[in-house]
Amino acid sequence: MPAVERAIAAVVDMERLGKELIDGLGGTRLIYINGPLGAGKTTLVRGMLRALGHAGAVKSPTFTLVEPYAFHDLAFYHFDLYRLKHAEELEFLGVRDYLHGEGVCVVEWAGRAQNVLPTPDLDIMISPTGTGRTVHITAHTENGRRLLDALSC
Repeated sequence: MPAVERAIAAVVDMERLGKELIDGLGGTRLIYINGPLGAGKTTLVRGMLRALGHAGAVKSPTFTLVEPYAFHDLAFYHFDLYRLKHAEELEFLGVRDYLHGEGVCVVEWAGRAQNVLPTPDLDIMISPTGTGRTVHITAHTENGRRLLDALSC
């Protein structure tokens, strides 16, 4: 599985990475973002949404589990599974409809889904360091590989 790693020094750099992910999106439809609390997962999503033209607030959908965003040519679904108690709850959300649609699904805390979700195009791990963050991005599909190749790492 191809992977890249990038050092992130500031919030603006994390948002810039989000923009780069959107710029290279292509056929990528499922992205997991992992890391501890406060690592910058939602900041990365904010960068993605800003690149798509969203000007409003971007908050993590911790209590609603999913926040939909509609753009003129793309549906974007931001999931946060941190408070998910049982993987079966995803069925009540209609997760299959989101995943099999034409939109992009970005999932924070995907590990809490206990293998209910399919393999992502990209799996992103954000790790805090002494001076910022290290972002490790792994591609699991051909669409993910193309996006990884498009990143200017």
